[in-house]
Amino acid sequence: MHTFEELSVQFAQYFNVRHFPTEPATLYDADEYFLSLGGKRVRPVMCLMGNELFDDINKDTWPVAAAIELFHNFTLIHDDIMDKAPLRRNQPTVHAKYGESTALLSGDVMLIVAYDYLNKISTDYLHKVITLFNRTAKEVCEGQQLDMDFEKQEVVQLDDYIRMIELKTSVLLASSLRLGAILGGAGINNQNHIYAFGRNLGIAFQIQDDYLDAYGDPVKFGKQPGGDIMANKKTFLMIKAMESANPGQLKELKRLMQENPEDKVARVLSIFDECGVKKWAAGLKEKYITEAFEHLEEMAVVSVRKEPLRELAHFLVQREH
Repeated sequence: MHTFEELSVQFAQYFNVRHFPTEPATLYDADEYFLSLGGKRVRPVMCLMGNELFDDINKDTWPVAAAIELFHNFTLIHDDIMDKAPLRRNQPTVHAKYGESTALLSGDVMLIVAYDYLNKISTDYLHKVITLFNRTAKEVCEGQQLDMDFEKQEVVQLDDYIRMIELKTSVLLASSLRLGAILGGAGINNQNHIYAFGRNLGIAFQIQDDYLDAYGDPVKFGKQPGGDIMANKKTFLMIKAMESANPGQLKELKRLMQENPEDKVARVLSIFDECGVKKWAAGLKEKYITEAFEHLEEMAVVSVRKEPLRELAHFLVQREH
């Protein structure tokens, strides 16, 4: 069995090749540039871990993992356009560096190359892999649309937000694990459990993400917290605060969101604290991570093989950056 770190090194070696032709350079250099920005590569490594939970790594799992990483980066290129984001990993986004039209095309072609990788695997698995990959891709798009819809809504219900996060974030983590499990020869019951493990882990991961954006240590977090507050994003914390605030606090929250004063972040955090949002978020995160571990335990696999996934889950929900 390998740890997440060990598989990360192996995947980086596999993935560190040129994925696109050289011409036209005006298109393909944008793709190579974006991939060069790096990232944690969590999803493809989870695919490898999902395979290794059940058997030695199948040679077909590597191209599937690459397809997952290319798909994820395709979504980021297009998300950055939609969000009008100037930076990604402290570097200019593709649309900021190459223009919006090239960014759209480079995202499109990255998705197509992802399918080239899927096309390399054995026909024994191809139908199952493509079916799950396509379903997940559609769900990620649905989640992004809901996220944009919520920006226009004054009030978002917690259940609706969780469903959006499930689609936008969780399903890709869950499917990465399940795709690996399929390639590792897992039975349907184990596949269902590993998917549910990833889905619950993904929600806990997002709660931690929202928490860090509000309360993270700037040195460890790598940027000044409060970006979501400044952008008036409906996060777990903001939704809970608006739900539990008294009339005076609610009025002040709405005023701060409209007027954007210089001390907006500090004042919103003060209301969060008054509403007990920090403790509530910690409890909700614990609920989802507990559910995730219950599904991990239910898998018919010897316990020692589950240890790398257990360690990864703890890291993802306790990280400080």
